Amino acid sequence: MKKVTMYSGDPCTYCGAAKALLKSKNVEFEEFDIWKDPAKAKEMLQRTNGKRTIPQMFIGDHYIGGNDDLQALNRSGELDKLLA
Repeated sequence: MKKVTMYSGDPCTYCGAAKALLKSKNVEFEEFDIWKDPAKAKEMLQRTNGKRTIPQMFIGDHYIGGNDDLQALNRSGELDKLLA
């Protein structure tokens, strides 16, 4: 399974929904709290071309986007293909 990276913060209901979906699929992910680590916040902005909302997710080097994007990929069946 490919490495999943999530930039998040607390509190964040969208982050919680994204984490719940990944956990329901038994997907391990690396999470960075951008509120606690300014360097990771800067890294997120660079990797997402300036997107500031959280969560922001990557599967491997493939940029997924936010929770809405993740949920849409799951509904279409594409998420499982990207994780494989």
